[in-house]
Amino acid sequence: MYRGSNSVNKLHITMGKTIAVTNQKGGVGKTTTAINLAASLAILEYKTLIVDADPQANATSGIGFDPKQIQASIYECIIDDLNVENVILNTKTPNLDLLPAHIDLVGAEIEIINLPSREHLMNNVLEKVKSNYDFIIIDCSPSLGLITVNALAASDSVIIPVQCEYFALEGLGKLLNTIKIVQTRLNEDLDIEGILLTMFDSRLRLSKQVVEEVKTHFQQMVFNTIINRNTKLGEAPSFGDSIIMHDANSTGAINYLNLAREVLQKNDMTIMNNADKIIDE
Repeated sequence: MYRGSNSVNKLHITMGKTIAVTNQKGGVGKTTTAINLAASLAILEYKTLIVDADPQANATSGIGFDPKQIQASIYECIIDDLNVENVILNTKTPNLDLLPAHIDLVGAEIEIINLPSREHLMNNVLEKVKSNYDFIIIDCSPSLGLITVNALAASDSVIIPVQCEYFALEGLGKLLNTIKIVQTRLNEDLDIEGILLTMFDSRLRLSKQVVEEVKTHFQQMVFNTIINRNTKLGEAPSFGDSIIMHDANSTGAINYLNLAREVLQKNDMTIMNNADKIIDE
């Protein structure tokens, strides 16, 4: 459990860092991580944009918007060159904005397949607003299609959520290989921000075994922060809220605040007192 205060000593940031949250395996806590990491960074007073790059639009609904009511989305920015600044929405969380998605994004992969520099279309969109934010968090779809490749090409780093369950490492090699290809051909500066263990249940021996296995295989690539299974975390999206807005005292909120602080530390974007660094498993 996090014991420190909610304050951080911010360092000056000249341009937003873009982080893609991706795993082609569904049900690993990808959208939950994108929403709640973004909201935690915003609560810590870092101007943050969450980009919904998934046709299911779960990040859009999970942060309080009805995708059916969205008039313009990232789809129109990519396909019709709509001004992204006119599409971005303010959320009820201070310092947190949303570039929404809707179901039309399903067709984008087919529509852009023959376009020049098709892998860089999302980057062209985000470059126009990158200087307005400290962080841009992209929620990717559970696939390794062209939209996800666009997200990786537009990002500085990747967070990979891995659930603490039996098939935890299934498909991870394929994802890491895709990241390597993107690094080689499209974005040589792309880093792996970290592997995030999610859905941890301290009562289960299997959860503990998965943590040990992932840390043995990937060592320093694994975040110290582990996201616990938490009822409040699961119910927050039904209220259109991040966990930090739904129940700031819940285990889920504490976990994601710890993750946000760890991301800040990794990027030398904050100076923290020793008390603020104490994290209990």
